[in-house]
Amino acid sequence: MSAESGLPRVAVLDDYQSLSTKLADWSAVRDKVSSVDIFTDTLHDEDALVERLAPYQIISAMRERTKFPASLLDRLPNLKLIATTGFRNLGIDSAHAKSKGIVVSGTGAGGNSTLEHIWALLLATVRSIVVEDRNIKNGNPQWQSTLPLGLSGRTLGLIGVGRLGTQVARIAKLFNLRVIGWSPHLTPERAEAAGVEYIPTKSQLLQESDVVSLHIVLSASTRHILSRDDLALLKPTSFLINTSRGPLIDEAALIDVLREGKIAGAGLDVYDIEPLPLDHPIRQLKNVTLSPHSAYLSDTNFKVFYEQTAENILAFLEGKPIRVYE
Repeated sequence: MSAESGLPRVAVLDDYQSLSTKLADWSAVRDKVSSVDIFTDTLHDEDALVERLAPYQIISAMRERTKFPASLLDRLPNLKLIATTGFRNLGIDSAHAKSKGIVVSGTGAGGNSTLEHIWALLLATVRSIVVEDRNIKNGNPQWQSTLPLGLSGRTLGLIGVGRLGTQVARIAKLFNLRVIGWSPHLTPERAEAAGVEYIPTKSQLLQESDVVSLHIVLSASTRHILSRDDLALLKPTSFLINTSRGPLIDEAALIDVLREGKIAGAGLDVYDIEPLPLDHPIRQLKNVTLSPHSAYLSDTNFKVFYEQTAENILAFLEGKPIRVYE
């Protein structure tokens, strides 16, 4: 509780654009707390996080920007509620939180921004939209400087064919793409149900694909699921798209592959460290299209995120928590 008022304090984390209070009405929450403090940066150092978050009983977390492992939770004795956005947040050790009596609640989503962003990034990458946009704005006398990859008749390889991969595959058919899929647990039956051609090995998928897109959850077993040796299997004309999680790919190896022109390019929305450091070498590469982990970002999605976050906090304050992680 706040020493001054006896009321709890709320920290809204990683709200880069201060959207939480623009897209939702927090007035009912503010009536029951001493403060709602918005933080627009992301801290990765645990000691710094403890110093910042120690006074707060309630934290609003944005997806997996700030991580809440057991070690951090153990150092936040005042914490009673983590109200995260989205259906799940793998950055929170929810089992450990529960063991400490910390409630974790989630939200729904609005629209299908991730699917939209996947195709926006894929098309912008293979058609060199960003390169040509930059050339035109910078006054490059070369009116056309790239030759885009035509998708019709090409092969799209999906690593991960869950709900999102299935949706990507459905749209790919409209572009007359052959769609193939592989994941550690994909079966021929599941691939057929998703409308995807089953490929038995990762190496075969990488060798046959003109575009590879990742749609798989990050875990200990999937970290660097694309290693340096895997990246070496890609065609020199191929493109790699990652909107899932940065550590699925060996980032150092990917930088080398791109720098040496061993693949045509990449479209990346996720990175090992986010926000991406200003001096990061990926920022200097010419054959990448980059977005700031914004696949889930849209007005409709964030409106649901923050409206339901405010509802979750209010319900908790009234002693009747809702949308609680089990």
